[in-house]
Parts: sequence; C-alpha cells; structure tokens
Amino acid sequence: MASLKEKFGSGLPALRDDIRNLVKSHGDVVLSEATVAQAYGGMRGIKSMICDTSEVSPEKGLIIRGIPLLEITDKLPEEIFWLLVTGELPNAGELKGLQADLAARSGVPSYVWDVMRAMPKDAHPMAMISVGIMAMQNLSEFAKAYAAGVKKTEYWESTMEDVLNLVAKLPELAAGIYRIRFHDGKLIPHDKSMDWGGNMAKMLGLPDPDGNLADLMRLYLTLHSDHESGNVSAHVCHTVGSALSDFYYALSAGLNGLAGPLHGLANQECRAIVLEMIDKYGGAPTDEQLTEYCWDTLNGGKVIPGYGHAVLRVTDPRFTAQVAWGKERIPEDPVFKTVAKMFDLVPGILKEQGKAKNPWPNVDAASGSLVYHFGIKEFPFYTVLFSVSRALGVGAQLIYNRALGAPIERPKSVTTQFVKDFVKK
Repeated sequence: MASLKEKFGSGLPALRDDIRNLVKSHGDVVLSEATVAQAYGGMRGIKSMICDTSEVSPEKGLIIRGIPLLEITDKLPEEIFWLLVTGELPNAGELKGLQADLAARSGVPSYVWDVMRAMPKDAHPMAMISVGIMAMQNLSEFAKAYAAGVKKTEYWESTMEDVLNLVAKLPELAAGIYRIRFHDGKLIPHDKSMDWGGNMAKMLGLPDPDGNLADLMRLYLTLHSDHESGNVSAHVCHTVGSALSDFYYALSAGLNGLAGPLHGLANQECRAIVLEMIDKYGGAPTDEQLTEYCWDTLNGGKVIPGYGHAVLRVTDPRFTAQVAWGKERIPEDPVFKTVAKMFDLVPGILKEQGKAKNPWPNVDAASGSLVYHFGIKEFPFYTVLFSVSRALGVGAQLIYNRALGAPIERPKSVTTQFVKDFVKK
C-alpha cells in the first residue's frame, strides 16, 4: 500500500517530462491577451496561471481533477485531498493510511495556545488562525531542508511534509480558537480514532447526538477545498509560495486574503440578511415578504449577498449540494427555509432588475445557514471553517508547483501614462 508521498512521487517523472515537452514544443503559443479594461479590472479572465488540481467551468461549476463536484460530494475531505494531489481517488487501504498519517501528525503545540490566549478578547478569529499558523512556522520541514541545501528537484518532499503536518493540526487549531474566543476556553482533545472532519465537529464542543453536525462538517470541508488558483486565497498562497516561502507563510498569507468581505468573509453577510428578514417578519418570510425585502434592498442601492459569481454563470454546485443536504436533514429550520426560498425567488428578481450578469447563488448563500442550525452562530468564525477546508486545495497546489519547479511569480506592471501613450498608437 503506497503512502500519499509515494503515490505522488511515482508519477512525478512522467509529469515533469510532459510539462517540459509541452513548453518546449508550444511555448510561444498565445493563451490570452489582456485589454486595458482587464488590466484595470483585477485581471479578470486573463489566462496566465496553471492549475491542474481543479477548474471552474462557467457552465458546470467546480471540477476537481476532471470530476464534477456533485459526483463526489459523498467523499470524505481526506479522499478529496488525495484526489487533489494525485489525480486519483484513494482505495480503502490508501485512505486508511492517510487518515492514520494525519492522526499521527495531529497535536497543536502548547505554546500556540499561549499565543491564542494572549490575543485581545475581541480579536477576529481569522486573525487568530493566521497568527496560530505563523506561530508554528518554526516546525517547517521545508525551511530546514532548504537551509541544509536540499536539491531543487526534492523541494516537493519537504513541502508535502509541511502540508501534511499543518493540515493535520488545522481542525484542532480552528476548534481551539472557537473554544477560546466564544466559549469557556476549555480545549477538547483530538481523537486519533476519528476521521478529519468528524474530529473538527467534535472539538467544537457542540451537541451532536445524531451525528448530523459531523456529517455536515465532512461535506463542508469537501466543498470548500479548492476552486482553481485564480481566487484571492489560492493566488496569494501561490505567489508567496513561489518565492520559496514555506507553507506556513504561504497559507497564512492566503487566509489573510480569504478574510476579505469580497472573498471568504461574504458568508457572514449572507447570514445577516437572512436573519434580518426573519427578525422583520417574525419567522421565515412568505414569498411576498421576501420579494418585497429584496426589491427594497436593490432599490436602496445594495446587493443581495450570495448571488452572482466572478466566473460562474450557473448555480454554484457547492450551493446545490448544501441545499440538498439541508432539505434532507433540517427542512423545517427557519433560516434554511429562507435560504431555500431565496433560491426560488431571487434569480427571477435579479433578472427582472437586469443588472446582474449572473443571478444564480454561490456557495456563500447556503453554507452559513447550515452551521447556524447546529449552534455555530458566531458569524466571524464561519471563515475559519472555510480556511481549514481551503488548506487542502492550496496545499495540493503548492506541492504540485514545487514538484514542477515553478518559478517565482513576477508579472510586469505598467503605468497609467504608459497605457495612455500605448492606446494613442
């Protein structure tokens, strides 16, 4: 039975040859051209990065290693991580081996908890997880290997050690932040006999008599794992990692990007508008009430959070998966009922308004409503859950890029005067 490192390493020579031959034979082929609008508009749509772990099709949504997301929502996060790294789903033995490996690497150092408790009482949980990750940077195997003069072709090996070590510790770190920031500060130990997502749920310390929270956490951690490499968290992680900064530096940087309201923090805003409606109407709104509320929001110059996406032009399959789970497990929950009703009505409202390029919901429109039902009502913590999941995708991407010897990222910038002179010509 091969370990994850052995499985990835066995296919690496052929992968390196394939990429080398592709660049040698077709390196001068133009993939994309940049317009002035794209240069000023956040580089939207410019094809200038390579990401083989996943792709986001405007018409299909997230595809992980060639498999549409909705075909693998029943898989554990550990299985998705194996798929992201190797391109194949693990067999039963490989999965068991990976789970045992992650369990052996778990355990957040005690000094990290001292750092967490020393932070301000009102510290944002995203700041806490970023600081917690950086507090463990001294554990980086890549930093040690690089200092010892490891060969460039072997960078990926110590990078994989960093990714496995940090991924193993993240559920405990995240749950500990939840306990310290919002509860009594008593930590719940990692259970080495449990799976990665199940442990995440258990260490939060919330009631889960029927195991639904654990099942939801497994789904949540699968759905948020990867989404190409052009989104802010993945792109920042890639850019920092391209400078040969270790995974602790790179992941912390990427999560700082995830903390922005235009990225991962958006799920807080989605819950706020739902709870506002429930409070205003004394429960889940009727169709008429919800329609009235949405039009008042739009006519007030605001947007309806959770609707629209930079790439997608269909309903986000991550949203679809979460709504299906909610209808099966918590169909009568007023928050979830409101989210489901919004899905029925909001796209039509946005189409009628005529301003939205994509009137369909994204993942943020549903994710918070599910965890809210199980008692995670502290909005600032939602993006921490996103962070634990996203580490799987960006970690796999960093391993991949180190294995292929990806260079430092350094695009060329120009001045506004250059653009003015250029367009005159």
